[in-house]
Amino acid sequence: MPYDFVSFGDITTDCFIKLKEARVNCDINDGSCMLCVRFGQKIPYENATEVLSAGNAVNAAVSAHKLGISASLVTDVGDDANGINCLQALESRGIPTEFVRIHKGMKTNYHYVLQYEAERTILIKHEKYPYAFPAFSKPPKWIYLTSLPLHALEYQIEIAKYVRENNIHLAFQPGTYQIELGAKSLVSIYRATEIFFCNKEESQKILETSESDIKRLLEGIRALGPKIAVITDGRNGATFADDSGFWFAPMYPDQAPPVSRTGAGDATSSTMTSYIAKGMPPQEALLYGLINSASVVQHTGAQAGLLSDDEIRNWYSKRPEAFRVTTL
Repeated sequence: MPYDFVSFGDITTDCFIKLKEARVNCDINDGSCMLCVRFGQKIPYENATEVLSAGNAVNAAVSAHKLGISASLVTDVGDDANGINCLQALESRGIPTEFVRIHKGMKTNYHYVLQYEAERTILIKHEKYPYAFPAFSKPPKWIYLTSLPLHALEYQIEIAKYVRENNIHLAFQPGTYQIELGAKSLVSIYRATEIFFCNKEESQKILETSESDIKRLLEGIRALGPKIAVITDGRNGATFADDSGFWFAPMYPDQAPPVSRTGAGDATSSTMTSYIAKGMPPQEALLYGLINSASVVQHTGAQAGLLSDDEIRNWYSKRPEAFRVTTL
């Protein structure tokens, strides 16, 4: 069947390990923080929780589905027990598995998430799947491209070509390795992108700069090709730039101390994309994304706190006066 929203990216099982004893050391500006534990010793932890079918692409597909958009996922798994469990988890969340490729004799990605207080450090490893573009019966209206490994470069170039040839809207939220590849390697992706998402530190890496002025960072991202550039900055809210100018929205106030900030960026990005796909102006769509993000951080895992369309609109109707978009 045809879909309005299809996400591309690796799937994983996340094992959340809540540390009891650790320390965070940051520089004078609270940047470049390091998670520190005792070296060469046994480290106690409070609990470990497995979350099946995780990852940026899955989070985006589940988010769009919960908002009433026909969504699917293009991803790869091994034929191990983890892969079977991930497929079952996808189906239970309403995500079709027709574009999930199962590779014989290969493992399914498994990541470890070290939780300390509300923040997390993720240990990642992507299996080297032989990626192949799926045969869609009809091109989707939106493709949401996110985390893929270094060896998937040609695959991503093929995605960019398909987007251009079929006049598809592309949302791009690069993962760790896509940022590592560099903008020059993914120039065709950037030029085909309608809306782009990253956080402030990631924008500096992409642009290879120490520039901290958010307007210049947004201009730099847009110069690579995206029509709309969105940069999130944690507790400092989010900004975006398009042809109409520069816009800022604050973080939606936490309803309680955050449980985990894993998936907060995914929620903002996928929700904003979903509402733009529905025809909403970017300014309002960003606020809806930040609301979904505020809900996600109250749960362990990136999907447990995702809201439905009705729930987001209810939060929006009760928003604080200060929660609004302003020009920069």
